[in-house]
Amino acid sequence: MGHTLFCDLELILLFTLFYFGQSQKPKPVLRVSRWWLSPGSSVTLSCEVEHESAGWSFYWYKAVPDLSHKSASYSYELLPASSNGTADNSYIIHGQTHTAGYVCRAGRGEPHVYTLYSQPHFVWSGDLHPSASLSVSPDRVQHFTSDSVSLTCEGNSAEWRVGRFLFDEELTFCSGWGKMNGSTCHAGELWSSTGVYWCESGSAFSNAVNITGQYDDLILLSPVHPVTEGHSLTLGCKSRTENLLSKVVFYQNDKLIQNDSRVEMIIPAVSKSHEGFYKCQSSGKESPQSWLTVKCEYTSLMF
Repeated sequence: MGHTLFCDLELILLFTLFYFGQSQKPKPVLRVSRWWLSPGSSVTLSCEVEHESAGWSFYWYKAVPDLSHKSASYSYELLPASSNGTADNSYIIHGQTHTAGYVCRAGRGEPHVYTLYSQPHFVWSGDLHPSASLSVSPDRVQHFTSDSVSLTCEGNSAEWRVGRFLFDEELTFCSGWGKMNGSTCHAGELWSSTGVYWCESGSAFSNAVNITGQYDDLILLSPVHPVTEGHSLTLGCKSRTENLLSKVVFYQNDKLIQNDSRVEMIIPAVSKSHEGFYKCQSSGKESPQSWLTVKCEYTSLMF
């Protein structure tokens, strides 16, 4: 009996020492120079340790989704030239072509004592041929907060999860704010969740999209994905309370571009000049503005 009690106390002591040892470790903050990249661009990662002093070595990792856990779980793979740490607290990723997640940590002393891992940060790249994709239904950037929205993942995987990164830097997954059914996340209400959404499998990230939940009485109907040069584009306006709008005014970068009786604006062939912020007005009400991205159409030349 006494021996058992001694063993239990020993285990409690070991757990307490481990817990407080972990909780007192600093957790670095990873920052990225840019979140959205064109394919092949470079990005700089910065690792910041609170109350930083000399002697730290910095370690850089790629975050690989671990779908065996329903929560936001990742495994970490050391990036090249990072196995022995770097004296500089910044690291440049050259020529990124795919969406990727990154984390960092720091260590110092002999034997080496490490900080906790940072929260993952993501860099979304406009990959021309992504191995995974996300579709949104209804296909628009802006939604009323009471709208139901479906986010569907496509690609070579049998298992998916849908991530959301809010602009207050809170990373959550569909299980926390929706219901995952196969490869589709059903969000009953977006509330005021304005942020970035994407799909993850065990080996790939999809390209990401901006989606906003709006309390306003009017929203702009614009596509959630970039529009390709030369393709047609239709912009609309939707009211929370009216089924039929009598007249709609459209603006690009706060400049009036259509002011007539039509309720839609159709651009037969989109060009780079059509890229920008759009909004609509109707019956004295104005929608929030959303950014429209126009991507180049690459064609193969035959010689």
